[in-house]
Amino acid sequence: MAEWLYEAGIGENRAILVEDGAIVEAAIELPGAVRAGAVCPARLTTILIPRRRGLAVLDHGEEALIEPLPKILTEGAAFHAEILREAVAEPGRPKRAKARATDAPLHPGPTLHDRIGAPEPLPPHGPDRFEASGWSELLEEAARGEIAFPGGALRMSLTPAMTLFDVDGTLDPAALAVAGAAAASRAIRRLGIAGSIGIDLPTAGGRADRQAAAAAVDRILAQPFERTAVNGFGFLQIVRRRTRASIPELIRADPAGAAARALARRAGRIDGRGPVTLSAAPPVIARIEAQPEWIAALERQAGAPIVLRAEPALAISAGHVHRAQS
Repeated sequence: MAEWLYEAGIGENRAILVEDGAIVEAAIELPGAVRAGAVCPARLTTILIPRRRGLAVLDHGEEALIEPLPKILTEGAAFHAEILREAVAEPGRPKRAKARATDAPLHPGPTLHDRIGAPEPLPPHGPDRFEASGWSELLEEAARGEIAFPGGALRMSLTPAMTLFDVDGTLDPAALAVAGAAAASRAIRRLGIAGSIGIDLPTAGGRADRQAAAAAVDRILAQPFERTAVNGFGFLQIVRRRTRASIPELIRADPAGAAARALARRAGRIDGRGPVTLSAAPPVIARIEAQPEWIAALERQAGAPIVLRAEPALAISAGHVHRAQS
């Protein structure tokens, strides 16, 4: 039976849906950003296309794209904005939050804890159920974009237009197309990928082979979503409603921050009695130093001082934790 597990972590909240000991869905929530589903005060700043699109500033300073744009709204007007999609960080041109004008009363958007049914948060000590289910492996997949499956591998690429999966392997083309479509569908679900998604499969011979690959997607991904058929070149496109950034987008938008949060999680769970030393690349240590509340929370969990050590020779993802036994 599938079970949601939830951690209220240092710098992030996280949740995994575990089935047969493996993660089938996961999500990370960062503090501070406006959440999808919220209705918040806004002021229209710019009309981009009359009656169609405009820019607004939300009450906490974040910009949002307003679509559609009611004709009664003029530049400078105050209104209530319902957040349809949270802001998504992308290289070069981050996507603003997307919203629409509404008469609904103000209210916050549902938290991650709310969205998964509010299970009891796991304690920061004791058996590490996240790690036992493959949490670190999931983060590595999201960061590197390399995902193995029996008989082949996926290479995941994030682009401004879509998330792309390239399928390669040693199976015959028809079998690899089915296995690759299934593996990509599992990765889409596991990593919270939405929006426009492309899967580049091996060119399978006949129509029945292409239909078998498409059927593998339908077996794994829950509705609602739309997809094309697999074309003669082996390409299939999926569109899922996008309300927030995927885990790969969160990690790749801020690798140092993601590494800092992962390191803090490990530091909070390490056994021992003495001071806890976190060693990592300078950008990772700088990120932790800039969050004194993280350090205070770690010291409460550890019951001991936290020591930060910047090591320029370490890669961003190669931080480690040590606890003296004094």
